Amino acid sequence: MNRPPMTRKGADRLRAELERLKGEERPRIIAAIAEARAHGDLKENAEYHAAREMQGFIEGRIKELEANLSSAEVIDVARLNAGKRIVFGATVDLADEDSGEEVSYQIVGELEADIKQRLISISSPFARALIGKSEGDSFEFVAPNGTRNYEILAVRYEG
Repeated sequence: MNRPPMTRKGADRLRAELERLKGEERPRIIAAIAEARAHGDLKENAEYHAAREMQGFIEGRIKELEANLSSAEVIDVARLNAGKRIVFGATVDLADEDSGEEVSYQIVGELEADIKQRLISISSPFARALIGKSEGDSFEFVAPNGTRNYEILAVRYEG
């Protein structure tokens, strides 16, 4: 079985979400179901049905998080010794050679990717274009909105 990679920081974030769901959300929903049950006829009780639906979502997310955490290979990025070469876990500072705009991304596992936090999945086309390159390299990336040229300003590995 292929174990998906995950950074230690990503695994910690998922564990924190799991703890919050089990320790706070699950008991809150159970209490809401009990309160709604106390209101009587369950067939026409919208609060009861909404609470049961939310319970289903929470239990599904708990199972998903547990499965993801148990199957993932957690990698401590700070212990990687790849130098200035880009591999899984690298934080890469880039300059768009056309606009001069600078941006940073960290290459992470699929389970923890979040573009809003500048965490890109190792399986994304952009990350695949970065893997194997080194600090100082330039490369061309064909995006849906056109071809972009980037220079790799810095590569670092942070825990």
